Amino acid sequence: MADEAPFQILHNEVIQYIYTSAENGETENGRNITKLENMGFRVGQGLIERLTKDTARFKDELDIMKFICKDFWTCVFKKQIDNLRTNHQGIYVLQDNKFRLLGQLSAGKQYLDQAPKYLAFTCGLVRGALSNLGVKSIVTAEVSIMPACKFQVMIQKM
Repeated sequence: MADEAPFQILHNEVIQYIYTSAENGETENGRNITKLENMGFRVGQGLIERLTKDTARFKDELDIMKFICKDFWTCVFKKQIDNLRTNHQGIYVLQDNKFRLLGQLSAGKQYLDQAPKYLAFTCGLVRGALSNLGVKSIVTAEVSIMPACKFQVMIQKM
């Protein structure tokens, strides 16, 4: 997969750039996470437009989430989500047991404090894709052991 390495390198460089430029001015970690998530949001909006241009309308939000887990995730990360769970009340948990953007970090708990900056872009990516499909959401990520992670998607009712 020749296009996987450039994406990971670009992702790492964007994180490095944002955190390095923040050292020269603002040093607030939350602001850097927000920048990364906003970048992911815009990319997610654009990607989902291209992926769904020839797709029939979705019946409900569960169909949308299945599309995100299968087609969208495959387009971005070259694999499907390993597990999708829901409580049928607007909360979905997407589990990826070998998340590619955490793969370059050491397995285990050594770099858990570094994980949020590697997950912010992807949280924005999912939120942007859902937003363009008409689903307002909050997306958070958690890591207990590298490189597995869970993305929690909370659908906001309008």
